[in-house]
Amino acid sequence: MKLSQIGEFGLIDTLKKYAPVSKAVIKGIGDDTAVLPYSKSEYLLLTTDMLAEGTHFTRRMPPESIGHKALACNISDIAAMGGWPTFAVVSIGIPKKLSVKFIKDVYKGIERTARQFNISIVGGDTIKTDKVVINIALLGLVEKKCLVTRDGAKAGDWIFVTGPLGGSFKSDRHLNFTPRLPQARFLVEKFKPGAMMDISDGLAGDLNHILKAGRVGARLDYASIPRHKGAGLSQALNDGEDFELLFTLSPVKARSLMDWQARAKSFYFYPIGTITADVKETIKSKSFTHF
Repeated sequence: MKLSQIGEFGLIDTLKKYAPVSKAVIKGIGDDTAVLPYSKSEYLLLTTDMLAEGTHFTRRMPPESIGHKALACNISDIAAMGGWPTFAVVSIGIPKKLSVKFIKDVYKGIERTARQFNISIVGGDTIKTDKVVINIALLGLVEKKCLVTRDGAKAGDWIFVTGPLGGSFKSDRHLNFTPRLPQARFLVEKFKPGAMMDISDGLAGDLNHILKAGRVGARLDYASIPRHKGAGLSQALNDGEDFELLFTLSPVKARSLMDWQARAKSFYFYPIGTITADVKETIKSKSFTHF
């Protein structure tokens, strides 16, 4: 069997069988981050993301923005679990003839974002590669009462996103987005979503991950899905690299959030559909996969 036949997520499901997990692990493969024991009141979060030249960026793009993206997409994963980032290690594969200035500028972008989110860079690795590859592993913490995973959506829940979608790669927004950490912390402290994840592979594909994890279905109000200027519905559903948050709230919490939003207007959340009990009600997806 070839990778093209099972796809990225089929490969992940296959590799799970070879990933030993102790009983101490709270959440392993299958969410935005791993969730590990830490203290009486908090969990440790661990995530990693790899960016490869030609897939996630090109050398024509600003190297500082590439560095920002490499760290910011990890911060977005931590936010999706309701936590905050703490420590990171940065590994980079570098072609032998790549200029030192390019590498330094990538690290400047990582440094700038690390300082913005109070993250310490504590190590990493460098190797020779044919194309530039950047891999960052990031630790974070979350209060046990604030942890949100993908598998908590219930029938009747409202589905929300935190911002407009579509056209991220074409517009270069994927290089300059701000992780929705403040919004995530607000939500887990005030409203506690049933399920939450960040939108990296596209709204349709990522929503289907929530549906699969919760064994539920969904109906979207397609007219309500916020879109960036110039992005059509298909781009909003499938483009990916938006790094907005996708989350669900019970009807009572959802109406309360809408009431708060009408008064405060400090954050804006967009209701786009509802969770159903019918597991067959999935969302047709053409979202990005690697294989």
